[in-house]
Order: sequence, then C-alpha cells, then structure tokens
Amino acid sequence: MSAKDRFHDAVKTGLIKEGWEITHDPLYLDFDNTQVKVDLAGEKLIAAERNLEKIAVEVNSFIAPSTIYEFYLAVGQGLSYRIALGQQEPERQLYLAVPIFIYQEFLRLTLAQKTIQEAKLSIILYEPDEEEIVQWIS
Repeated sequence: MSAKDRFHDAVKTGLIKEGWEITHDPLYLDFDNTQVKVDLAGEKLIAAERNLEKIAVEVNSFIAPSTIYEFYLAVGQGLSYRIALGQQEPERQLYLAVPIFIYQEFLRLTLAQKTIQEAKLSIILYEPDEEEIVQWIS
C-alpha cells in the first residue's frame, strides 16, 4: 500500500469540520483489472435539497522539488480517477485537494489555469496548518 500524502489528515479533518462524513479512507475502485485508490470519499446531506452529495478527494501535497512535475502527476491522476469513478460511482464528484500556498504560487498562473479548465478538474484549496478547507473550485 502506498503512503498517505503529507497533508492527508489535514484535508480529512477540514472536510469533517465542514460537515462531511468520511465513508472511505481510501476509496478503492477496480477498473479493467487495475486497482485505483482515491485518497478519500465522503458524503454530506444537503438539507435544503434533501439530497446526498458524494465526493471523492485526491490529496496532493506538492512537496517534491518540482512543482510542475507534481502538477503533471495530479492532472494525470485526476483524469484517470474521473474515468474510473464515471464507470463505477458516477454520482461521486472528484476533487483534487491542493494546499492554498500552491494555488497562490503556481495554480493561478495561466498555464495551470488553462490546464485545469481543459481537463475539467475540480479543486479543493486547503490550509494544511489550520486543517481547514479554504475554497471549493468547480
């Protein structure tokens, strides 16, 4: 089993603080004889609509020396995970969780923004030290 991302528990705590119930840690999907492991999955009852919202969250720490390389990995993971979820749990929305400092330093740049838009990736920005979700970007 692979190791958890450095900020895995910070994101998990942040989601719980926002009222999410963590249902899988991790969420395993089998796709074409390949096992895919998304870091977290959760559910939240939306009282106004009385619907159950389901998410899957891939935590990205971006602590390697090359931010662009980490970004390429995250985009590839995001695309692959979205395909696997679409086959097995299409009601679940995939999010890539990214530290707020990476958003401020890198993901606001034009190349990153255009890549995120083209890949149709949804992002959760989190503050690792405070263990809080800062923003949801769909």
